[in-house]
Amino acid sequence: MTGLRRTHEHDASARGSKALVWLRRDLRCDDHAALHHALRRFEQVYCVFVFDTDILDALPSRQDRRVEFIHASVLELHQALQQLAVRSGAPGGGLLVRHGPALACITQLAQQLGVQEVVANRDYEPQAIARDQRVAEALQARGIAFSDYKDQVLLEQGEVLTQQGRPYSVFTPYKRAWLQRLDAFQLTPYPVDRHARHLAPPPTGERLPTLSELGFIPTNLHQLALPTGMSGAQQLLRDFVPRMATYHEARDYPARKGVSYLSVHLRFGTVSVRQVAAVAARQAAQGCTGAQTWLSELAWRDFYFMILWHYPQVVAQCFRPECDGLQWDDAPALWQAWCEARTGYPLVDAAMRQLLQTGYMHNRLRMVVASFLTKDLGIDWRRGERFFARHLNDYDLAANNGGWQWTASTGCDAQPYFRIFNPVTQSQRFDPEGRFIRRYLPELARVPDAHIHFPAAMKPAALATCGLRLGEDYPLPVVDHARARERTLMRFAFLAESDAS
Repeated sequence: MTGLRRTHEHDASARGSKALVWLRRDLRCDDHAALHHALRRFEQVYCVFVFDTDILDALPSRQDRRVEFIHASVLELHQALQQLAVRSGAPGGGLLVRHGPALACITQLAQQLGVQEVVANRDYEPQAIARDQRVAEALQARGIAFSDYKDQVLLEQGEVLTQQGRPYSVFTPYKRAWLQRLDAFQLTPYPVDRHARHLAPPPTGERLPTLSELGFIPTNLHQLALPTGMSGAQQLLRDFVPRMATYHEARDYPARKGVSYLSVHLRFGTVSVRQVAAVAARQAAQGCTGAQTWLSELAWRDFYFMILWHYPQVVAQCFRPECDGLQWDDAPALWQAWCEARTGYPLVDAAMRQLLQTGYMHNRLRMVVASFLTKDLGIDWRRGERFFARHLNDYDLAANNGGWQWTASTGCDAQPYFRIFNPVTQSQRFDPEGRFIRRYLPELARVPDAHIHFPAAMKPAALATCGLRLGEDYPLPVVDHARARERTLMRFAFLAESDAS
């Protein structure tokens, strides 16, 4: 981030010095870069979280699982900071919470508390970078410094570059360089406890707002048994560690418990990426293939953050400029069928129902439904990316944008345009018994395994036996995959010509 005033670090806290740690997507008080540095450098350290109305007011609904997840995690973080203060003998502790525009909230609070510096962990999204720039300038006008630190990624910005000093655009060589740079220093946690005596008590009368006071109503988050906060992250990590050895095999099967389910916690920083990477690195060093694969997924995460930081235009444009010339279809009926899980392809529809009902979608299925939207229905990847942004609990601009552009063949190191997922064969391979499909499409419960992946191929007698009326109980396919594939090859034909030349 350019233009931000940074302070010179020193180990001893200056007498009478105060800092304000602004928490954003780092809702924990252990292994926390900004909190560690602030506690080490200042005599009194306050912590604040802002429910930023610039973000909240743009949400399409007042019923949002992510807001509820954040709220629950903020409540736990407040208690954790209080307990940390008690253990360290600090005079206070806890979290200040504000509700309003971040610029106004942070500048006003910093002045009210009389701090010399606001400290935060770095964000890489274009809007967040612009926000932090505005906050830093407003603080500087008031004689208050702003500094930020790397925390939400392992390696950032220009830390992994080609020999020519340029950002990588192909993942495999990036990963090799990333692994070479990933040493013990990068995986070492930031000690917070040893400096926690500098935690400052919140001003008298401070209280945390309820979800309703923020203008939101409860969702089905708790019915989904999604654990929130720091404790929820550690619960999921403990559960995943013994399963990590089989991750490379189990991760592609949505009916199996094969993934970590930590994505939402990494998104909101209720768990440290250094902690999870260190666990994976230890097992990977012992030859554990599953751990090596999971570590590779963390490399993909850093890769997409790096791409977003170097190429912020990817938010609205294709990474490959020539792909901005693609002619996508304007197909309202097909778009609605995809959004409402009515495509007639069971794996696609089950995946979309999982998203709509839970805010989560299995990673393999994210690729399948993205491929279906862009290459079977011919609809612009940006529309699908925005749909995921509205519904995913773990929505992260860098990873979501990168994943959609990869599948649509418009991004960096993208899937070749002629590689098109067949939703039926994907279903046969990764949900062979239809267990996942039947969970989210109970109307297909009586369909035998041989036909669960594509009921449209069933004979009338077989349909009658199952009591299934195609077009009524379950929709007919909205497109023919083979024909759609040919249309996609024609759509991308100009790319083949440009690549050849």
